[in-house]
Amino acid sequence: MILGSNCTRNCGFCSVNSSSPEPPDENEPENVARAAAEMKLKHIVITSVTRDDLSDGGAEQFARTIKAVRKKLPYAKVEVLTPDFKGDVDALKIVLDAEPDVYNHNVETIERLYQSVRPQADFRRSLYMLRKAKEIAPDIHTKSGFMLGLGEAYEEVIRLLYDLHETGCDLVTIGQYLRPAKNNIPVVEYVKPEVFDDLKKRANEMGFKYVASGPLVRSSMNAGEMYEKANSS
Repeated sequence: MILGSNCTRNCGFCSVNSSSPEPPDENEPENVARAAAEMKLKHIVITSVTRDDLSDGGAEQFARTIKAVRKKLPYAKVEVLTPDFKGDVDALKIVLDAEPDVYNHNVETIERLYQSVRPQADFRRSLYMLRKAKEIAPDIHTKSGFMLGLGEAYEEVIRLLYDLHETGCDLVTIGQYLRPAKNNIPVVEYVKPEVFDDLKKRANEMGFKYVASGPLVRSSMNAGEMYEKANSS
């Protein structure tokens, strides 16, 4: 995770500290690349807190980090998981111009629940950014993920999958929401494994290149394996 440990937003599901963030670390891209090289990573996921305080939302730091990793590990795959950049397509283009192998932006939940789950985000804006990412860089895999157990209805989840597919999204992850701390929103339902299996089947029928769906699935879990399976399908 780059761009510090303090987030400018305060999402109900997240336990990341929300306060005034520190300035970006100029040495961070090189430090990330060095650490990845020392661990001999083959698939690197670069994510961040949301930085609404920065004019580009941190896009340039993402791009610098991608380039630094590529220099140290030219054969590794690089995936980014970015915030929505407040809908700034120029910021999105900065990241995509650095040519990550996967561009991920999570919608997290259905549109109806955004006010309680992601009050400073916008569902349609997230879909817009995923759509623009595919339009700008059609050869880069686009990816998104969301959680179940927040009070969504089955039909709303199916609608969400259709919305994601219509953006051109290639990869999707579906997992169970688990409350990280008492001050976060509570779990409404622990969804049965068979529901996750059913949603995976429905998503595959829609035409996603690869779907990971299960109670313990997380956005970056087995990201390298997911990428390889999507490429071989």
